Amino acid sequence: MIEVKNINKSFGGNQILHDISSSFEAGKVNLIIGQSGQGKSVLAKCIVGLHTPESGEILYDGKDFLSMSREERTEIRKEIGMLFQGSALFDSMTVEDNVMFPLMMFSKMSKEERLERANWCLGRVNMEGKNKLYPAECSGGMQKRIAIARAFLRDAPILLLDEATSSLDSRSEQQVQIALKQLMKNKTVLMIAHRLSTIENADIIYLVEEGRVTESGTHEDLLKNQSI
Repeated sequence: MIEVKNINKSFGGNQILHDISSSFEAGKVNLIIGQSGQGKSVLAKCIVGLHTPESGEILYDGKDFLSMSREERTEIRKEIGMLFQGSALFDSMTVEDNVMFPLMMFSKMSKEERLERANWCLGRVNMEGKNKLYPAECSGGMQKRIAIARAFLRDAPILLLDEATSSLDSRSEQQVQIALKQLMKNKTVLMIAHRLSTIENADIIYLVEEGRVTESGTHEDLLKNQSI
């Protein structure tokens, strides 16, 4: 389980997160929704250590992430597959090198082993044979699928998916949705989105408004409360 307790975060004197507390259950799809600029992505980046809150606690199975050493945090991050809104691909790297990058950073696999794993992951998102392309030669939907292949790479038990289908045409979004369904099986998922159609079957939904979690519950709960 991942827990955040009383998290506050500001940038340049502008407070973005206001005393947020929530629990994200292991093995479930946790959907965080809200309009743009409400603090969803900042919360997610605090959870994985890309931002450091001014106060509060972030707990992984009861262990305080913020008080861990750099080495201990690195071990936690190895358990997290991340997919960001802009895909976060390296423009100077080929598709296969982008996908293999986490293994180059975090594993002792040989180049042949890394390539075999990368090809398997690319196959899962219907990107076979695109290894030598560069991101600029790929459409937005293709870039998202490359990023999903990279998130598949280490079979991480925790997934952070930030606006995974934003800015895609309907056909690309459908292809990405199919790839995401495979990726999310049996994982603890934190998905950030501004609309419910991003994911059909979230186990629990958190509504973020002005840096606060204002409602949480199932789809039916939030509809009943007229929150969504």
